[in-house]
Amino acid sequence: MHDNKAQDFIKELEKHRNEQDVEKMKRFFKSSDPDTLCLGLQMRTVFQIAKQFMDMSLPEIEKVLESPYYEVRMGAVSIMDYQAKKRKISEEERKSLFDLYLRRHDRINNWDFVDRSAPSVIGTFLLDKPKDILYTLARSSNMWERRTAIVSTHAFIKKGEINHTFRIAEILIHDPEELIQKAVGSWIREAGKQDETMLKRFLNEYAPTMPRVTLRYAVEKLNKETRDFYLSMGK
Repeated sequence: MHDNKAQDFIKELEKHRNEQDVEKMKRFFKSSDPDTLCLGLQMRTVFQIAKQFMDMSLPEIEKVLESPYYEVRMGAVSIMDYQAKKRKISEEERKSLFDLYLRRHDRINNWDFVDRSAPSVIGTFLLDKPKDILYTLARSSNMWERRTAIVSTHAFIKKGEINHTFRIAEILIHDPEELIQKAVGSWIREAGKQDETMLKRFLNEYAPTMPRVTLRYAVEKLNKETRDFYLSMGK
């Protein structure tokens, strides 16, 4: 039987096209590639339909990733995320998802595509493996690869392993892109919930020079006195 799952999935999404919401959706792909188009779908609808197609083969997922439509690519990374979170996923399947994500990072080119799938597809796969690839991505000239580097560490934070989050944050701490600055601030804040001392040690060193937005995100959950102290150190 011929596998047309990609086509069926895209047709299903197109049934919900809503021209009124197209402009509203466009704000989600700030800094994404200028060729991205929009169907005007609510994310809840995208996720629900993706769940129905979560057994899609990887070659078909790759076809979906080729779409110029924002919601269609969001659907593709959502399917990857659902597959990576399956309870009975084999190591081989996990590796194939990981490889597809990295090979087609040219299509995983928006902050929420990365945030939707990097923790489960990249982070979870690397839990019991060397993390070198994340350090390579953190030094990439491609901002989405850099975002993947820090966002993937969410899988480690959930397991109480926060060293890599702080080490990758050090590489990215003076990144010129706001979407990286926000991610660094958010992820060290999350890591700091596990170990506030480590977060403070990091802030003692970097608060005076890090971008203001990174600092604001990083101190969000600290008590007011501590927060004010670090904000006064910032530039």
